[in-house]
Amino acid sequence: MPIGPTVRRMFGRHEHLVAALYRSVFIDIDAYCRQIGAWAPQARRILEVGCGEGAVTERLVKLYPDADIMAIDVTPNAGRLFRGCRERVSFEEKTVQAVALEQPGQFDLVVLSDVIHHVPTAMRRELLAAVRQTVAPEGSLIFKDWERTPTPIHWLCHAGDRWLTGDNVHYLYKTDADAMLAEAFGHSPIVAEARVRPWRNNFALLARA
Repeated sequence: MPIGPTVRRMFGRHEHLVAALYRSVFIDIDAYCRQIGAWAPQARRILEVGCGEGAVTERLVKLYPDADIMAIDVTPNAGRLFRGCRERVSFEEKTVQAVALEQPGQFDLVVLSDVIHHVPTAMRRELLAAVRQTVAPEGSLIFKDWERTPTPIHWLCHAGDRWLTGDNVHYLYKTDADAMLAEAFGHSPIVAEARVRPWRNNFALLARA
């Protein structure tokens, strides 16, 4: 059973701040979202897969003031800590496979941030295939994850993910991500890549069909 939600709720009204401080140890979300904006400045229909409690979603709403955003997660806590205008964002407890069936090819930007290492290895191919189906012609996928390395910060990240979320996490190498995206999107879909501070473990990829 994950201990993260219980621990964070103990902070009461300070939970949002504590969660942000903890997250900042591993990633600068503002820097990551600036990279998203640089790669896909004209997005109007956005799908965020695995939105969690809404940290990236908060930035996307501000980054794309004219876009409609659908943020999904398989847990009932989708968007629980979101602070921002909800007029153009909908949080739904839903799989990307369901979205692919209901709205195929409808999103000009799909964002998948730190999700894949929580997905069992045997299910990753299916998930990425569904993600591909949601992307509109000429649309983009921004894929971000944490690369495994033999370093103390990676061990700390793994411990946090494992015990706070309760998931049996399995991290991948960037080359693994390259191969999975090539299989899902076709030959050489990655058109740009970046590392996100403060750790090079954070890698982001821009993929197009």
